[in-house]
Amino acid sequence: MSQSPDRIASYHIVTKGGSAEITEKRSRFIADVFAVQTVQEAEAAIAEVSKRTWDAKHHCHAFICGMDGALSRCSDNGEPAGTAGKPILEVIKGAGLTDTLIVVTRYFGGILLGTGGLVRAYTQAAQAGLAASETGEMVLARTLTLSFGYELVGNVQYVLRTAGLPIRAERYTAEVEYDVLVPQVRLTGLQEALVSRTDGRIRMTEGTEGYSLLS
Repeated sequence: MSQSPDRIASYHIVTKGGSAEITEKRSRFIADVFAVQTVQEAEAAIAEVSKRTWDAKHHCHAFICGMDGALSRCSDNGEPAGTAGKPILEVIKGAGLTDTLIVVTRYFGGILLGTGGLVRAYTQAAQAGLAASETGEMVLARTLTLSFGYELVGNVQYVLRTAGLPIRAERYTAEVEYDVLVPQVRLTGLQEALVSRTDGRIRMTEGTEGYSLLS
């Protein structure tokens, strides 16, 4: 079965948000990273950070949502135009991420940084926040159920091991059944390899296509 023409093969997301802090001329820049899928989720996270750090001077942010990264927004939150939100947004884009929000909170240290200094500080804070987070790849895939005789266990396991695909579930009754999550772009090649290795003595049932975190 071929891949749906309107669906991308994969995209990258934050799987576990992190937090990091940098200091620039006595100003503290604290970056908080969140996984978000909607504008509403992003706005709720921004509100939570703003409430938690209510005594800070600025809460600047940027986020990108959607598998193709079509939705993006950013805010300078009182900093000079283009010195905070856009640099944060560029960090997310540069990391190739979507469904990602970064909020950078600034506690003003009394020394003006200038336009260039602000851009550098917000960029570095956002980069530090991402470095403290975990990311992963969402891949268009489907579950493939393999049914075969016990005498073929070694052959099937060899193909799966060579392909680097773990067995998600296994059942041993009158015959053996394995469930394997296969990236859509690799499905045909894997099926051909299994047929070849087992001389066609294997049944393969394809599950529903969807996005799964590649592990």
